[in-house]
Amino acid sequence: MRGEDNGAAMTAVRVVGELCVPAGLVLLLFYAYLLWGTGAETEREQRVLQQRLGEVFDRDRGHAGPGAVRLGDALALLRIPRLGAGYRYAVVEGVGPAELRKGPGHYPGTALPGQVGNFVLSGHRTTYAAPFNRLDELRRGDDIVVDARDARYTYEVTRKEVVDPGDVGVVDPVPGHPGRRPTTALMTMTTCHPEFSAAQRLVVQGVLVRREERRS
Repeated sequence: MRGEDNGAAMTAVRVVGELCVPAGLVLLLFYAYLLWGTGAETEREQRVLQQRLGEVFDRDRGHAGPGAVRLGDALALLRIPRLGAGYRYAVVEGVGPAELRKGPGHYPGTALPGQVGNFVLSGHRTTYAAPFNRLDELRRGDDIVVDARDARYTYEVTRKEVVDPGDVGVVDPVPGHPGRRPTTALMTMTTCHPEFSAAQRLVVQGVLVRREERRS
C-alpha cells in the first residue's frame, strides 16, 4: 500500500509539474504583452494622432485659442528635452483607460496649455509605451515643451514629489489649496510609483515660463 501511495504521489507531482510549465509560459507571455505588445499598440495610435495633430497645427496656425477637443483626440504635443530628442507624445483629451492606451492624457476640466490654472496630465509608467516611465529623472529647472494649436508653451520643473493615490489636491487649480483662485499657469504630471506598482503616485509640477509662436 505504501508503494502504491508513493506512486500516486509521484504521479500527482508529475502532473502538477507538467501543468505548471504551460501555465508559467502563459504568464510569461502575458507579461511580455503588457510590456511590449501594449507599447506597439500605443505607438500605432501615436503615429496617427501626431499626424492629425500636425494637420491641425498647419490649418489653425495662429488661431486665437486651443479650442474644444473630444475625448480621445489629440490636444497637444508633449516634448521633454531631458528625456531625449526623440521624446514626443501626442497628449489626448481624457484619462480613462481607453484614452491612456493612446498616450498621456489631459484631465478634463483642468487648465488647457498656457492657461492660468493647472494643466494636468497623467500617463502610464510601465505599459502602453510607458510615456511617463522616466519622470523620476526630471530635475528642477528642466523644460517641458507643450505645442498647442495656438502657440508653443514652455514650462519649467519646480518640484517633484511622491504622494498617496488618494491625494487629489495635486490636480487643484492651485495644487494643495482647494478653492484658491489661480493666478499662475501651472502644469502637473502624474504617474504610478514605484514602477510596476500603484501604491503611490509620482508627481512632477512646473510653471509656465515662455510662450512663443510655433515655427515647426
